Amino acid sequence: MKQSSSRYLLTAVTAASALLFSLGLAGCGHKAAPPPPVPAPAPKPVPAPTVTLNANPTSIESGSSSTLSWTSSNAVKVELNGSAVDLNGSQTVSPTESTDYQVVATGSDGQTANDSVRVSVTQPPPPPPPPPAAAPAPTFAESVHDAFFDFDKSDIRPDAQQALDADAAYLKANPNIDVEVIGHCDARGSAEYNMALGHRRADAVKNYLVSQGVDASRITTESVGKEDPFCTETTSECYQRNRRGHFVQGQ
Repeated sequence: MKQSSSRYLLTAVTAASALLFSLGLAGCGHKAAPPPPVPAPAPKPVPAPTVTLNANPTSIESGSSSTLSWTSSNAVKVELNGSAVDLNGSQTVSPTESTDYQVVATGSDGQTANDSVRVSVTQPPPPPPPPPAAAPAPTFAESVHDAFFDFDKSDIRPDAQQALDADAAYLKANPNIDVEVIGHCDARGSAEYNMALGHRRADAVKNYLVSQGVDASRITTESVGKEDPFCTETTSECYQRNRRGHFVQGQ
């Protein structure tokens, strides 16, 4: 019985050894599988481009200029209103009307960035209207007024003083003008009497003007008495019109 067990054990050991040997021979005929490849690192992202655009000033009058300036980063191309420009730079513009300016920056991978600015154009105010033409200086006849007298009198009455004050101011403001004062009378009385009365009236006017600062050498006097009347009617109004010291501009 013991002999059979030993034979069985020997047989089992021999079979196991043979199996192991065959497995070892089989493994020697093949190489080990290589390890899997290491994956390549992911590419770094390309930074996006940036760009800024400014104008100085942003508002101009027509005919004036503004300076555009721009800066970019991570760009390979920059365009200003469709035209290629430096990546960073400036440009003077003189638009005739309000205009929008746009800058576009393009990166190496085709990405873009943009910025814009508006330059407003105002029209200059219209020129002021020409000054009104100076009014022509009043003429001698418009500026100098006669002095009127009472009947048979050569005294300067108040209304005549007002007229002669204005006459004196005009003559002092126009020192190149000389005057002649002619004494007139109405139709009553003799020719000789009225001729003398006319002289007294003319002299009274001259003396008053001199008292107001007019140089006496600029004033001459004459009398026509009742000759050469301004009015020929026989009325009080007509008589008054003829009693005067009349001014004539000197030659």
